[in-house]
Amino acid sequence: MEPATNTTVDEALLTLMQAPHSFTREDVVELSCHGGPLPVQRTLELMLAGGARLARPGEFTLRAFLNGRIDLSQAEATLDVIRAQTSTGLALAQAQLGGWLAHEIRRIRGDLLNSLAYLTATLDFPEDEVEADDITLDLRRSLAAVEHLLATAEQGLVYRQGARVVLVGRPNAGKSSLLNVLLRADRAIVTPVAGTTRDTLEETANLAGIPVVLIDTAGITESADPVERLGVERSRRALAAADLALLVLDSAVPIGAADTLIAQLTFEKPTLLVWSKADTPTAALPTLPFTHPALLGSVETSTLTGAGIDELTQTIAGALLGGSPASTAGAHQLVTNPRHRDALDRAAARLQAAIAAWSSLPPDLIAGDLTTALNALGEITGEVVGDDLLDTIFSRFCIGK
Repeated sequence: MEPATNTTVDEALLTLMQAPHSFTREDVVELSCHGGPLPVQRTLELMLAGGARLARPGEFTLRAFLNGRIDLSQAEATLDVIRAQTSTGLALAQAQLGGWLAHEIRRIRGDLLNSLAYLTATLDFPEDEVEADDITLDLRRSLAAVEHLLATAEQGLVYRQGARVVLVGRPNAGKSSLLNVLLRADRAIVTPVAGTTRDTLEETANLAGIPVVLIDTAGITESADPVERLGVERSRRALAAADLALLVLDSAVPIGAADTLIAQLTFEKPTLLVWSKADTPTAALPTLPFTHPALLGSVETSTLTGAGIDELTQTIAGALLGGSPASTAGAHQLVTNPRHRDALDRAAARLQAAIAAWSSLPPDLIAGDLTTALNALGEITGEVVGDDLLDTIFSRFCIGK
């Protein structure tokens, strides 16, 4: 109701959710308007004028964390659910939101706490003659659990963050046609005229569950045309920034010096060789006149018949996943957050140091390593975390609620 004119702004629905059954475990009131920007904006203005304030970025998720509704890893998964670009990415985020990682971390921390308790007892109560025990077996078991989680991070980060894949080759090698087939859309202009693509073109595709930015490039060739030279320079920069290169060679024509020069630009980049136009009558795979030091494999393709495209998709995914085949089965429990990977890496390093020092260093130094490892793991779930880290995480990342 407008106070000045006593006129109705909107008819809204008021919903009360009492603690602890709300997302934040606090009493929450929701006001649902009919929609439309003007009544919603005016309703918000009236509420602010009445003494309410706007929520800070991530405040509701922060309140849920502080009130024990979710742990820190689940809070971070909230944004991953919102930003998921593929069904696999969504499944990974939902699994983390469900608490699998928190459960694993708490289990490992529980085992380490038992080991630390033993060391503390030997230090604090030496006169009580605490029975001697070799805890290295327990420490090795904890280290193995941490390293198992770390081993999943390479794949998990790719599924969450995606990758950049650049298509390079001489003009009219079939790069744009390949891009269109992988995108399942006619995004790039394709003509029989060499040099049709004169600039880089970026589009995101879902390749075996991985969000991949595919970059079509201008054919890399020498040219006096200033516009074409600019396109070639952008192609070189795109190649330098890519995670994987697709070196496209026309299987219907002999490999020339230009192909070799372009191939040499990819020698320091993980590369897949893509033979295009395999459907043409003259197609025959020639012997490569060069040895590629970073070549991961090759695939014959035809954008006209679709031959080899599914194999290429799986090969790209496998290359981005460090040689492992892309899979959704069992892939829902992967470490996907760089912060978590860093914490696990630090925990593993301290556990390795503790195991190596068991027979040569005093218990107090080993206890220090275990404490550091425990704190690193606690950063993942929020059991050990500073206010500055919380502010960073919730203000920058958990902006969805």
